Amino acid sequence: MPENVCQIAVAQLEYGKARRVFEAGAGEGLICLSAPAQEEELARFIVEHRIQHAVVGVERYAGPLYDALPRGGVLARFGVGHDGIDKERATSRGILCTNTPGVLDDSVAELTVGLMLAAARHLPDVSAATGAGTWGPRVGSELRDKTLAVIGCGAIGRRVARIAARGLGMHVVGCEVVPVDKERLRIEYGFAEIRDQFADAVADADYVTLHIPSTADTRHYVNHARLALMKPCSWLINTARGALVCEADLYDALSAGRITGAALDVFEHEPYQPIMPDKDLRQLPRVIMSPHIGSSTQEACDRMASRALTNIRMAEAGEFATMDLLNPAVLNRKEHDPT
Repeated sequence: MPENVCQIAVAQLEYGKARRVFEAGAGEGLICLSAPAQEEELARFIVEHRIQHAVVGVERYAGPLYDALPRGGVLARFGVGHDGIDKERATSRGILCTNTPGVLDDSVAELTVGLMLAAARHLPDVSAATGAGTWGPRVGSELRDKTLAVIGCGAIGRRVARIAARGLGMHVVGCEVVPVDKERLRIEYGFAEIRDQFADAVADADYVTLHIPSTADTRHYVNHARLALMKPCSWLINTARGALVCEADLYDALSAGRITGAALDVFEHEPYQPIMPDKDLRQLPRVIMSPHIGSSTQEACDRMASRALTNIRMAEAGEFATMDLLNPAVLNRKEHDPT
């Protein structure tokens, strides 16, 4: 292989989402190969093809992948959330981990608002009924003047707020536990107010949307106790991470009518499997489900692919300060240097 060429394993699903961008990488010496996403198969593929770097999706990687990649290699997440990557293990092996912050914010925000609109106008139900030959108009509700609680006022939460407030005329209440510039959020994004307690943010909310990271501390953030704080007429929207919601508690709340509905793009197990056989969210009438498509627009996929390859180019050039590094401690290890 020529000295200025490196090979990159790209998980098959992600490769298909942005094939044009990955194929174009060859013009700059980045040969991207479609590879299996399952960890053991991916690890074998990397070893057999002498791969230097890998681009992966949402799958959880806990073992052989870190032994297969060479020291100084990049494990590039095609997306933002990186709970599936073991940063400590990667650091111990001298592997640089990156993600693609900022490139999918608009896509996820648009889907979030789309799910609210679908809920307000019963779109899944009336579409299925009309397709089956039943002409049964249903009365929905407008989003104007409804209250939206945005849990997490980061980049995606702010975009959701701006669309909801400025585009739909909703009253938007933010919930953020870290200090923020409340006046800036009001002026630039349309937040009416910012609260630091979930209970205060959702007290009057018709819709509650989650935009916080998935960590050990936020696992099952929405549980029986927090669901009990929401209004009976409210909807829960989750386009962030499945682990944020205790699905068994959500099933119970929906079944008992303690909240009206849920629109979910992410789940604890993907593809979706009920946490308990008798608590299958698919069996409930006011649950809208989509298969983790928040970032799946062509525009966002192309941006994620480009950003992942840029991180790899920077690593190859030794320009580590410009990378979206998730484990900067790796730079303190001599092993990160491929030379």
